[in-house]
Amino acid sequence: MSLAQFTAKKILFSSSAILVLTLLFNGLSVKEANAQSSGEQLPVNEATELPTSGTEDLQISTAALQSTLTELQQLSLQTKQAHWNVSGTLFLPLHDMLQEHYEGISNYADMVSERMLSIGSSSDGRAPTIVETSQLPEIPAGFIDDAEVLKFFIDRYQTVGQRVYDRIGQIEDADPTSANLLQEVESAIEKYQWQVRAEYQPTATDSNDGSNLNGGTPVEIPGK
Repeated sequence: MSLAQFTAKKILFSSSAILVLTLLFNGLSVKEANAQSSGEQLPVNEATELPTSGTEDLQISTAALQSTLTELQQLSLQTKQAHWNVSGTLFLPLHDMLQEHYEGISNYADMVSERMLSIGSSSDGRAPTIVETSQLPEIPAGFIDDAEVLKFFIDRYQTVGQRVYDRIGQIEDADPTSANLLQEVESAIEKYQWQVRAEYQPTATDSNDGSNLNGGTPVEIPGK
């Protein structure tokens, strides 16, 4: 190796060493300046102050959320029961639709339960609580005709949707966050009710009274 080549390599090594030391020094400087090492107070997520713990507002919010939770749990069980046992011409579309409804309702039940925990209340999802407090008639056992399944859920979704709607007005001033969640729930239930009701929606070319699903006899549709 020539003297010139040796000198060039020595200079390159020195430059690299200086660069590494500079980067290390800058990194330490940044680390020393961050909030964790300086003791600076970082912003943290705090529990909502609405509704205030121990107040009547909290009791009302808790009651509204718990009632909605038990109704959603009951609906999820009923949609799954119908999903398994629906029979008739509309078996496959109803089988698929009710599975989708089951998943959506179950997800909202989980969100309502977690909202209760967020405001400082426990949630009660036990089977006896669902049966005793949901106040929704049970779905029939065994195989269920497709026309009866449609009739059943038109009524159930209409009932629960109205109940949730009424609760929104009860809590929206004191607990707007919970009220917003119930609005989402009510919107979803309305959508499910429309999807079921649309199976009977009359058109210009078809009266669509359920006769084709019910041995030639019109089905008495709730709300029509």
